[in-house]
Amino acid sequence: MKRRDFIKNAAALAALPGLGGILSAGNTDPRAWITALANAGETGRVLVLLQLKGGNDGLNTLIPLDQYAAYSNARKEVAIARSAVLPLDGYANCGFHPAMKALQKRFNEGKVRIVQAVGYPSQNFSHFRSTDIWMSASDSTEVINTGWAGRYLDSQYPGFPEAYPNASMPDPLAIEVGSVLSLAFQGGEMNMSMSVTDPANFYKLMNGIQDPPPETPAGKELAYIRTTSLQTNAYASVIMEAASTVAQQSSAYPAEGENALADKLKIVARLIAGGLKTKVYLVSLSGFDTHNDQVDETDSSQGLHASLLGKVSEAIDAFMTDLDFLNIANRVVGMTFSEFGRRIIANKSFGTDHGAAAPLFLFGNRVVPGILGENPTLPAVPVISSNIAMQYDFRAVYATVLNQWFKIDKNLVDAVLLKSFTTLPLFRDDETSVPELPAGATGTFRVFPNPVHDEARLEFESGAGTVLLELYDAKGALLQTLADREFEAGTHSIRFQVAGFTAGIYYVRLYHAGNRQTIAVLKQ
Repeated sequence: MKRRDFIKNAAALAALPGLGGILSAGNTDPRAWITALANAGETGRVLVLLQLKGGNDGLNTLIPLDQYAAYSNARKEVAIARSAVLPLDGYANCGFHPAMKALQKRFNEGKVRIVQAVGYPSQNFSHFRSTDIWMSASDSTEVINTGWAGRYLDSQYPGFPEAYPNASMPDPLAIEVGSVLSLAFQGGEMNMSMSVTDPANFYKLMNGIQDPPPETPAGKELAYIRTTSLQTNAYASVIMEAASTVAQQSSAYPAEGENALADKLKIVARLIAGGLKTKVYLVSLSGFDTHNDQVDETDSSQGLHASLLGKVSEAIDAFMTDLDFLNIANRVVGMTFSEFGRRIIANKSFGTDHGAAAPLFLFGNRVVPGILGENPTLPAVPVISSNIAMQYDFRAVYATVLNQWFKIDKNLVDAVLLKSFTTLPLFRDDETSVPELPAGATGTFRVFPNPVHDEARLEFESGAGTVLLELYDAKGALLQTLADREFEAGTHSIRFQVAGFTAGIYYVRLYHAGNRQTIAVLKQ
């Protein structure tokens, strides 16, 4: 194979310039929990994730008025004046940062649900590590290389990306508006999301006709890259078609370029309204690592944090207005998250340092209105290490979204999250939901029964030659080599045992003739 052909075909994956940016096929990391409704058409429910990068200061986002003296004494440099705090209907003991007037309006309308003090045990204070914990849904003491959303998608779309897009799921499984993919959507085989900056002006990838890939490890990777590249072209087409379907959106958004988060959410609303079956979108806003200049030295209601919260509040309000305008509001829910909160005490640079738990916001027509949990208890004499104690594990929120919003069976939810979490009262049960649809099997590469208790049978089709079959756990560790030998052309069947394994999701991976396929197996 000529080196220039290899480079041409590998580079085809990199980017698709669009509405200001690119569409890239996932092989780094994100995705999400969307598949239960993959075939439910335009009536399916959608989740929009808003990542606040850097660690949002929860105490200055939702101010505990019932402990205002302890709050202001602990953080004199950054405390919001009591008179400036925005009141919340029905909750005299707390209020919003003064920059959040638009979100205050939505809360008072009953369209915002706040979960107090969300975090996880044994908080890690590294941005990178804590973000990975939130994305993978791991304990703080373990490293998992798959995303919690990716594991769910793997269970619903066996063998992805082979044979996708198809008639039942012609659209991306998940979309991130931005140039980087996130670990949340990493499956056992690859990242199953797409990255989109602008769906209106996609660069057309040039794939050309290639030589057959060689029977080498590099050849296998090249074949895989080609498959993903072709898939990227197909998805670019459906995204462009969806974007072009929407002739008009709400005028509530700020002018383009003034609020990056609002710009991203405008694209999301456009794609949902354009008919994509994609069920999970991820957008982000950076800047929340407010060690310095979190507030203005002369006015704590102004400064970096105020600017960021104002953008979040304004963007969410405009997005919700647009969803109403486009008549899709009843099937969309949004959720904010950040890798951690900030310390109780302020530092001497008019900022705050890495902390633990913080409030999490959900918004939409179908959330239970109000606040879940109590104001955090602030110590009378805080020290540098004083942190907000966790009230709710973030994985309980994930479990609730999967189970109550997407109507996923609780056993599968437990397998996806690698353990069981109690669900929370987050969503109103006043609308008939689309039930979970069964996963489709390829016919030539399947495991049955699936779910399995003790023994399963793997059926696969291959040409003549060497076939390698391997079994992996959800963390990506190789458990067994099921086969590594010559097979004749045709359909084959082998049995394998999982009797001694713990309940959860496992992956069977097949390598043959430069091709690679993966199927998820649920052990009960």
